[in-house]
Amino acid sequence: MSTHLLKRILDILLSLSGFIVLFPVFILIAVFLWISNKGTPFFFQQRPGMKNRIFKVIKFKTMNDKKDREGHLLPDSDRLTPIGSFIRKTSLDEIPQLINVIKGDMSLVGPRPLLVEYLPLYSVEQNRRHEVRPGITGWAQVNGRNAISWEEKFMYDVWYVDNLSFLLDVKVILLTIKKVFKREGISSDTSVTMEKFKGTN
Repeated sequence: MSTHLLKRILDILLSLSGFIVLFPVFILIAVFLWISNKGTPFFFQQRPGMKNRIFKVIKFKTMNDKKDREGHLLPDSDRLTPIGSFIRKTSLDEIPQLINVIKGDMSLVGPRPLLVEYLPLYSVEQNRRHEVRPGITGWAQVNGRNAISWEEKFMYDVWYVDNLSFLLDVKVILLTIKKVFKREGISSDTSVTMEKFKGTN
């Protein structure tokens, strides 16, 4: 059995099992966010997947839609709600992405799916991160997440593509659990999430 086929089988089995176990938490968070956001508890956005194919990622919505007088969205730090901050810090906002994994858009482990607008900015080497399905967690996430530079993040992503294996995925999952409990690397030095990628200098 090939590594990619085994990975897909495990993705389906673990994601289905995880979603069933976490379903009560899923419903509880959705209700709280519906009240907090005064609307939808979910966030949908187009992201590039394997071979740059576009899909809609599903996450819990941790920010409101408050805008300034000109109609522009306020900075992330001003829109992050208290409950949203807790959900983000505990990585509970990632739970809906289990649906993406079940559908085949994503994998449990792989390079994180980023914005579509970044596609023309990647170097040829950086774009290799799309040779595999994007993941809920990945090698870059357990090596710094939002606290490392874009160049380091892409380096880790490509390293993962070149060293893909069942044992590596197990290692990433275990390290992710550790990171979640320690709440490491959630934010960059200057933002509650991660500054936008503007291309490699």
